[in-house]
Amino acid sequence: QVQLVESGGGLVQAGGSLRLSCAASGVTSSSYSMGWFRQAPGNEREFVAAISSWSSANTMYGDSVKDRFTISRDNAKRTVFLQMNSLKAEDTAVYYCAARLSASLSRNHYIYNYWGQGTQVTVSS
Repeated sequence: QVQLVESGGGLVQAGGSLRLSCAASGVTSSSYSMGWFRQAPGNEREFVAAISSWSSANTMYGDSVKDRFTISRDNAKRTVFLQMNSLKAEDTAVYYCAARLSASLSRNHYIYNYWGQGTQVTVSS
């Protein structure tokens, strides 16, 4: 049983930065890929970033966050990070960490198997 726990959310002014963490436990293989998604009230769940399995470090980003957000990982601690810079009011959302048993990257939230409970990010203008 894989469990994901997000942390690091909070309130920040526009132009500021936050770093989100996702700690994964119960991982029995190194083939999981990880993703970050976000969802604001009334909006669809939006892809933010993804990183491939622990044995590689391929990444991809949603168009709305490219050049501002960076996804990374700590393989030993099975933790994934999302560094968010130059935050905008439209970045306000609940951010979810997700995992899937595949080495490949995906923007599709439907195929991710495990989800954290989310962490709130609020950006004031």
